[in-house]
Amino acid sequence: MSVPLTFAGKVVLITGAGGGLGREYALAFGQRGASVVVNDLGGDIKGGGKSSAAADKVVEEIKSKGGKAVANYDSVEDGEKVVQTALDAFGRIDIVVNNAGILRDRSFGRTSDLDWDLIHRVHLRGSFMVTRAAWNHMKNQKFGRIIMTSSAAGIYGNFGQANYSAAKLGLLGLANTLAIEGQKYNIHCNTIAPTAGSRLTETVMPPDLLESLKAEYVAPLVLWLSHDQCQENGGLFEAGAGWIGKLRWERSQGRIVRHKSQGMSPEAVRDQWDNICDFTNATKPASINESLATLVEVLSRVETGEKISPNPTGATAAPGPSLLDAVGKKLPEMTFSYSHLQCILYALGVGMSTKEDDHLKFLYEGHEDFSCLPTFGVVTSMGALMGGGLASLPGLDFTRLLHGEQYLELFKPLPTSGTLTNQATIADVLDKGSGAIILLDVHTYSGKELLCYNQYSLFIVGAGGFGGKRASAKAVSTVEPPKRAPDTVVTEATTRDQAALYRLSGDWNPLHIDPSFAAMGGFKAPILHGLCSFGFAARHVMKHYANNDVFRFKSMKVRFVKPVMPGQSLETSMWKEGNRIHIECKVKETGAVVLSGAYVDLHAAADDTPDILPEANGLKSELVFAEIGRRIKDIGTELVKKVNAVFGWEITEGGRTVAQWTIDLKTGAGALHKGPYSGKTDVTFTVSDEDFMDVVQGKLNPQKAFFAGKLKVRGNIMLSQKLEVILKDHAKL
Repeated sequence: MSVPLTFAGKVVLITGAGGGLGREYALAFGQRGASVVVNDLGGDIKGGGKSSAAADKVVEEIKSKGGKAVANYDSVEDGEKVVQTALDAFGRIDIVVNNAGILRDRSFGRTSDLDWDLIHRVHLRGSFMVTRAAWNHMKNQKFGRIIMTSSAAGIYGNFGQANYSAAKLGLLGLANTLAIEGQKYNIHCNTIAPTAGSRLTETVMPPDLLESLKAEYVAPLVLWLSHDQCQENGGLFEAGAGWIGKLRWERSQGRIVRHKSQGMSPEAVRDQWDNICDFTNATKPASINESLATLVEVLSRVETGEKISPNPTGATAAPGPSLLDAVGKKLPEMTFSYSHLQCILYALGVGMSTKEDDHLKFLYEGHEDFSCLPTFGVVTSMGALMGGGLASLPGLDFTRLLHGEQYLELFKPLPTSGTLTNQATIADVLDKGSGAIILLDVHTYSGKELLCYNQYSLFIVGAGGFGGKRASAKAVSTVEPPKRAPDTVVTEATTRDQAALYRLSGDWNPLHIDPSFAAMGGFKAPILHGLCSFGFAARHVMKHYANNDVFRFKSMKVRFVKPVMPGQSLETSMWKEGNRIHIECKVKETGAVVLSGAYVDLHAAADDTPDILPEANGLKSELVFAEIGRRIKDIGTELVKKVNAVFGWEITEGGRTVAQWTIDLKTGAGALHKGPYSGKTDVTFTVSDEDFMDVVQGKLNPQKAFFAGKLKVRGNIMLSQKLEVILKDHAKL
């Protein structure tokens, strides 16, 4: 039997609680132990009149059943007075249910100023005033639950209700922003659009329908969203007749209707109109950052003439507590036994062929230099993803799991046979808005000797938006290639049976072999494994920069961007920077990037002088941060008042992070930290030392730097508007 939800010790304020939905909410909260403030002006359906009778009657009902309640007769526009009633009677305020409402229906042409203003004053302004009065009390106690009441008219529109519809949709926008601002204080705000029998609907619904749409069928949703166990935040729910559904925005993939160095015409819009309105591969943006990400992609694709890429996003459910609590959890230990047969099968799966003489050492066990391909290291760790590994975590939905990134590091060449042990740990769980990322670390041993380390970055579609951190110091980062022509480009065709062959190495997902299953995933045909493309790219690097010497391979990192269809050709571009080989992999036939931010690190050859990546010495940005540090000591308190945020900076050279800084202008008199930061930043900027100096000196506009990809931003992008306060006014060089 499940444990009943109680509200003992909680104080709830419900506006418009003298009848209908509000009355049902008040009675339900009172029955479950909450102290209830019953607010009702006692006016008529159009907002006229005033009476204490309605609120008093509900209070008496609650008290007669052993509950605690007080009445309040103020208008919701007097939010401070309404909330003060709760503070005077019970000493706190925990939950606000904004339910008060009136109707003044008119066709749009007949809507008077009074019809418009009065509806907005009660619904939108009233909810604002009451919520604002409660907000700081909730912040101080680090708990609050707020319910906004929208309606189907607000979501879809309704004849004769222009005033009501506008106010009701306005409440949704208000709620969405409160959900963002309140998250760090454990204040959650959700919106409901109820359909129920009330004095606002009894004039337009027949009696038999009203009986089916009882207000008591909506109250359970309000109580759950108001409970401290509920982590839902920023949601929109329709409810009625015992049914509850969650809504989210959907956006077509759209089309770019302009070309580089050309104007944009209405004829171009007309000609692309069907595609603009086509919801095939629709996206579900869940935040301003996700919306802006599309515009950033547009700016880059105007240059190439490519279409916007499908990217199904949208937060649908936060990972359950069991998943969040799994950070640091060690998964069951797994063993992996193999012989030379698996090594050869893997080599064939990633495109090796006896047509190439230098491939024979990976295909023939009798070869004098028979070796195991270094990237076979990903195969040895696959057991951690299934068969008692990651699958042992409760609440993890594998149907929504995508492979986002992969890092592999070898500490010595892999033996061509043996029994290995995998020790896997959930390194971190990140909130990316449209989904959650699980960082899975897998260390593979031969006996007690560490052979290799894998980090899987696994994306769970729709599991974001739970308020978790967006970045982790434990994640191995991708690195963008140099902005110059590649040093080497290799093109190699995959075969029609490439996926069928690669899956024999242990990835049995039917997405790569079964056309029906692939169609369910939105693909025209089975797709190639991302780790198969990973193997192809590694081979190209090993051949051209390491002479296929397995002792030279150190590590490899990639981000999986798009799928490859078996039979397509892979084009690997390579840039040599010391012992690091940057790579980008495309489908030759379409130009679509499939592996990005990728690189292979090699050990220096025996006769080479090792190349040294740049260290954080002699950086020009050091001068700026030193000046910022001095200014914080002088006027830090003033800056904290102006800025109220924690900024992180990652300074790069040659694509590698060489310095980290944190500017804390949120607590105390402010502080400057150098190096890794243990706390949480509100926004983090990644920029090269040179571009950072151009921004500081006014040579490079921060917005232009962002859209050009020179300045990368993680976290609250809106805080970038305060860069001028930090860099321009207080970093005079």
